[in-house]
Amino acid sequence: MVEELARRRRVPLGGEECNSRVGRDGDLLLALPQTYMNRSGYAAHCFVERHGFLPEEVLVVFDDVNLPLGRLRLRRAGSPGGHRGLESIVEGLQTDQVPRLRLGVAGEEGPPPGGDPLVDFVLTPFTAEERPAVEAMVGRAADACEAWLERGIEAAMNGFNG
Repeated sequence: MVEELARRRRVPLGGEECNSRVGRDGDLLLALPQTYMNRSGYAAHCFVERHGFLPEEVLVVFDDVNLPLGRLRLRRAGSPGGHRGLESIVEGLQTDQVPRLRLGVAGEEGPPPGGDPLVDFVLTPFTAEERPAVEAMVGRAADACEAWLERGIEAAMNGFNG
């Protein structure tokens, strides 16, 4: 999704900072952490410290096995809901007041059980049948990010949740 937003805005992700691929366009900083997902709090903390961002100025985008494939959920703040990457970010920023956009990746059977089956599930490529839904979701997620940037969290939530 970050790559899609970078493509749309013609922002190359050629830089490297805070263990992330980065691209910058004025006040917009796009970052694609290259750490393990459950260590992404390092990148969030690093960017906030280095650039003086407030946590509410950071939009975290991540996949969520608890949402059906293709579904988006945008929230202003809240608990990590068991998502290890978001737990790391909340810990790194020392607040749960971080906007987030969840991208649903659960299959028709729902989320897999925890442990190794969950790891295998999230690392398995999407099937050919799932690709159209994934591509549509990525496009809508980029639209939601642009709405957040241009009109704020409330407008983006109203336009993309549900």
